[in-house]
Amino acid sequence: MRGQFPLKMAVGATAIMLLVAGCGSGGDDESGAENAVISIGIAEPQHLIPANTTESNGNEVLSALFSPLVDFDAENNPVLVAAESIESPDNKVWTIKLKDGYTFHNGEKVTSDSYINAWNHGAYGPNGNGGAYFFERIEGYKDLQAEDPDGEEGPQKAPEPKAKTMTGLKKVDDLTFTVTLSEAFSGWRSVMGYNVFLPLPPAAWQSEGVLKESYEQAPIGNGPFKMKGTWQHDAKIEVERYDAFPGEKPKVGGINYKIYQEQTAQYADLVGGALDVVTQIPIENLATAPGDLGDRFKTSPNSVFQFVGFPTFQPEFGKVEVRKAISMAINRQEITDNIFRGSQTPATSFVSPAVAGYRENSCGEACTYDPAKAKAAYDAAGGPKQIKLTYNADGGHKAWVDATCNQLKTNLGVDCVGVGEPKFADLLTKVESKQPVGLIRLGWIMDYPLMENYLGPLYGTGGSSNYYGYSNAEFDALVKQGSAAKTPEEAIKIWQQAEDILARDMPVIPLRLGQNVFGHSERVKNVEVDKFQKVDILKIESAS
Repeated sequence: MRGQFPLKMAVGATAIMLLVAGCGSGGDDESGAENAVISIGIAEPQHLIPANTTESNGNEVLSALFSPLVDFDAENNPVLVAAESIESPDNKVWTIKLKDGYTFHNGEKVTSDSYINAWNHGAYGPNGNGGAYFFERIEGYKDLQAEDPDGEEGPQKAPEPKAKTMTGLKKVDDLTFTVTLSEAFSGWRSVMGYNVFLPLPPAAWQSEGVLKESYEQAPIGNGPFKMKGTWQHDAKIEVERYDAFPGEKPKVGGINYKIYQEQTAQYADLVGGALDVVTQIPIENLATAPGDLGDRFKTSPNSVFQFVGFPTFQPEFGKVEVRKAISMAINRQEITDNIFRGSQTPATSFVSPAVAGYRENSCGEACTYDPAKAKAAYDAAGGPKQIKLTYNADGGHKAWVDATCNQLKTNLGVDCVGVGEPKFADLLTKVESKQPVGLIRLGWIMDYPLMENYLGPLYGTGGSSNYYGYSNAEFDALVKQGSAAKTPEEAIKIWQQAEDILARDMPVIPLRLGQNVFGHSERVKNVEVDKFQKVDILKIESAS
């Protein structure tokens, strides 16, 4: 999932009034705590349709509104949530039986059709869902994609796909359906834990296969919280406890997801008492945060992989020698020490240590700091005299981008400039339309805990987050071969071969591996942020 670290100024006094009202000033203290409204800082999500939500801010909200088929334990093993059972005799045909009793927030029952209809809509090419890629293993997926016309008389309108529903999805009864994959994949149970596989209610549809335009502004889910009002863009998204939820009950009455455009403003609200949780302390405040927050300054492992992508549609970055030279000219250790104060570590691989199969230094020489060799290689390859590094200004990236540019100026003798786009969504829009943004600041948080999730979506031809346009048939074949392996151990060995190709081609520059560095107010307790960089909304509670 695209990683992006939050953030616009919100009205602090209002948040304080809500918290006071929620906790109450008399009566049953326990009841008051259970009805408290807490606040969490995020940036403006790009989308709130499950199949079109592939960045971390939208996913944070969806985790409150929806309950997935599976979640993951501390060892990354899938644990059944909305599913009663998920079985397969051959890793190709999977039978999903749903738990009875789940309803959507409007009272409609969650059924097999809720998943089948949502997944078909997610996979249907003309709908343009960002997470469509994740359905490609299901039999019949290709028939839902429009083929580009081969005409020679200029751009033509793509024909309609052959089908609107995948043949691999079959309803057995109201609580049971089967998923047939085009090829066996032992990790499919884990894949279904990603939010693109969430269900949609009958009320979401305008007509068969067509979502109501209004649905995204107030999504109706099957999770522990329901929308309170509509999405207030660039301001807030409010949710309140759904009392008919059959799973584990949340310990608070509601959540106000306050939307920020600057991380520092979010942190200021936390210190000032107008915000309860910041999931990522901005680098500008890392030095003072332990003193500001005391024991409310926390760290925990996560799966973040920070990197810079080379747009292959820009010819100046077409030579692998140029890409490797730029990577070798970056002193990762210096930046992690001086800018991030040790809260992140240099990345010398293309996957996170959070998943099985990680190998330290799999990037090899290309991720080893050697400015002299980098300069010689860059000049010999005719690298560009100017480099632009585009980043999202709402994510607190300016300091390290400037430091990186200064290193490239010194070590390669180029003119390097960092360009900030106001929002992460703005950056993605420009990249998706192949505008000349130069190097692209990106980050990745795992969607599901498999090594493959750091490979296929990011570097596979047509991958959901392959914004740089990298394509290598050998790489694609190895990722596919690993997915079809009979055991996880066999799969990892093959996926590692695919990672070796990335070290050879360098479509991106691995920069840093992250951890959660977060903080919370005195009004809440039991605050945990998981490996997906999400707040555990079932554990957090009022401290009153």
